[in-house]
Amino acid sequence: MPIPPVLVHLLREHIARYGTADDGRLFRAARGGRVPSTEYCDIWERARKAVLSPREVESDLAAVPYSLRHAGVSLWIKSGVDPAEVAARAGHSIAVLYRFYAKILKGGQKRSNDLISRALDEGDAP
Repeated sequence: MPIPPVLVHLLREHIARYGTADDGRLFRAARGGRVPSTEYCDIWERARKAVLSPREVESDLAAVPYSLRHAGVSLWIKSGVDPAEVAARAGHSIAVLYRFYAKILKGGQKRSNDLISRALDEGDAP
C-alpha cells in the first residue's frame, strides 16, 4: 500500500529503534510472539482515558483500536484524496465507500466548488 513520505519516515524510525519480529511483523510481544488483543485493548483503554475528556471516554469515540481504520479513511476523504484511491487503499469498492462514508463525502461540496472555480479561473488567465 502506498503511504505518504511522513509515514515512511515514522516507520523507518520505529524499525531502527525496535526492529521487527522474526516473521517481519512490525509489532510483537515482549517474547517475540503476537501481541494478544487483551493486551493492546487494555493499553488502548488507558490511552483513551489519558487523552480524551470524561465525556469522550463514555462515548464511542475511538472505542476500539479498529476505530483507527475509520478515522484514517475519514482523514483521507477530508484531505481531498480521490474517492477511488481511498477505496483502493481501504480495500473497499466505491459502492462500499459511498455507503459507509457518504456523510463525509457529501460534506466536501464547498471545497469541491472552490476547486472547480479555481480551475475555471485559471482558464481565464493569460
